[in-house]
Amino acid sequence: MDTHWKDEYQAKLTSFEDVAKLVRSGDYVAGAGGAINFTPDMVNPILDRYQELEAVKLSDAVQMWFQPMWDASFMEPLDGNINYLVVFGTPVSRALCRHSDYYPVSVSDCYMKLSNKVDILYAQVTPPNKEGYVNFSLCNLVALDTIRNGRKNGKLRLLIGQVNDQLPVVYGDNWMHVSEFDYLVEKSWTVPAFSRQKPGQIEETISQYVVDLINDRDTIQLGIGGIPEAVVSKLDGKRDLGVHSEMLPGGLYDLCKNGIVTNQYKPINKGVSIGTFCVGDQDMYDFVSENPAVQLYPGSYTANPAIIAQHPNMKTINNALLIDFNGQYTAEGIGYSTISGTGGHLCFVMGAHYSPGGEAITVMKSASRRPDGSLVSSILPQLPPGTPVTVPRIYAQTIVTEYGIAKLKYKSVRERAEELISIAHPDLRGELRASLKKSVYTNWGKNRLDVG
Repeated sequence: MDTHWKDEYQAKLTSFEDVAKLVRSGDYVAGAGGAINFTPDMVNPILDRYQELEAVKLSDAVQMWFQPMWDASFMEPLDGNINYLVVFGTPVSRALCRHSDYYPVSVSDCYMKLSNKVDILYAQVTPPNKEGYVNFSLCNLVALDTIRNGRKNGKLRLLIGQVNDQLPVVYGDNWMHVSEFDYLVEKSWTVPAFSRQKPGQIEETISQYVVDLINDRDTIQLGIGGIPEAVVSKLDGKRDLGVHSEMLPGGLYDLCKNGIVTNQYKPINKGVSIGTFCVGDQDMYDFVSENPAVQLYPGSYTANPAIIAQHPNMKTINNALLIDFNGQYTAEGIGYSTISGTGGHLCFVMGAHYSPGGEAITVMKSASRRPDGSLVSSILPQLPPGTPVTVPRIYAQTIVTEYGIAKLKYKSVRERAEELISIAHPDLRGELRASLKKSVYTNWGKNRLDVG
């Protein structure tokens, strides 16, 4: 057994205060993401130096706890010195102030983009094993590939590891040797545990429609939110499902224990639930710890549409905010207001599109309410100006609201609009039909550019 790494490990130990002194003006500093994102110990020493720095960006994804970067009053004096750049937002960071920015990426290509931007990367890791390898634990979204590519192209200057003895070891392509780190800081930090969301009545209704679309031996992917949680709770009676997902689904332990998930009929990674990050309660963390049947891989693999499409009967379940008559929809923002991000949404929709027997199931509430109580439809003739299109119309497949299922994949624009109106809120269907006659039927073929 080679123990030379132990001396190297000791030589690299330092403090976050000393690491913060190495940040330069113009640096892009990234966190690994998810349940092992930036900790306050990592970030605060950098923020304390804001008067000495210019044009520094702090960036992370899937925020799980509050950070000063999301407080407008805190960031106001730092504007231009240190700014925040979100890659994928959550409710924790949703009130992003005007001193923040959004970086459009998907899970499958994020490492390519970040490895050409990131100068310093922070990651929480487990203590090294007997061979000197640390584990990235609960999140392998982009860290591993960003490190590999950033080193290769010479952009990544510093790799900092917070060695946290409270992290579970999760198997997969989730390891790196201590020799590849520039500095290590030993800091025990409790991983936040997150209770599973309790679905409301609308979520319960939508989830039942979704469960009826899932068959024994399908491979599933579930996104974040109340509706996917409700789907998990209704899978009793299904058998031999597989899991190939960006986020490991909540309740995975119960699904495996009850034979609902066995992964025995997947053509690749047979017998193993595959994901790229994990967020959950302590039972979830205990289940994934050193469990060969649960493995994490970089997003470049897990969210690769070509890999996803190799799973027959791939069923993906993700949330959307708004959809228009074309079938194109957004899951990440309305107008120029960013709510989350692209994440792996489009990647999994494309993978399901090409999977034999696959189906991309998109769930959404039919309407929302304004503060005055009036209804606003989530199904619209067109998306509001500035709204990002998460999934273009050519990949739109199955849309589910609390009023039913709309199958769009093989439908024309007119047929799609009529299908979508049939699952809109009943109080808004008349208005939508009037808009359909005016916008699609009346203007079909008009306003075309003359060519040639």
